[in-house]
Amino acid sequence: MLEAGIKAPEIKLQDKEGNTVSLSDFKNKKVVLYFYPKDSTPGCTKQACSFRDNYEVFKSKDVVVIGISKDSIKSHERFAQKNELPFILLSDPELEAIKAYDVWQEKKLYGKVGFGVVRTTYIIDENGIIEKVYDKVKTDKNVGEILEYLG
Repeated sequence: MLEAGIKAPEIKLQDKEGNTVSLSDFKNKKVVLYFYPKDSTPGCTKQACSFRDNYEVFKSKDVVVIGISKDSIKSHERFAQKNELPFILLSDPELEAIKAYDVWQEKKLYGKVGFGVVRTTYIIDENGIIEKVYDKVKTDKNVGEILEYLG
């Protein structure tokens, strides 16, 4: 996990429409950058829908919400359409941002050990500095914790 107080690594990935999006596109805005394992799985859908349901609150605070997983652009497009997700989803099949943000880690699932995305959320301030880190994210609590923190 990266720690609060350091410069957020630059990212340059494609969104669900195939447009290239960089973190630097949002200079002077606060960004909620959340990493999740896989589109259309129960936990990831629950977390994404929570961001969707509170999207207007984030917008009113001038906060940009970006979700990143290693799923394809096509998968993101279907996921966003099915769940009416209004925020940015970025595709990272090469694990560039996922590794830069240190969320590609060893995981244990049903006794099997493998590597995968550890659900993590970063709040990045207007100057590109990581302000807050949420690791071991609970899908049903993450958005509430972020909104409480943002005040």
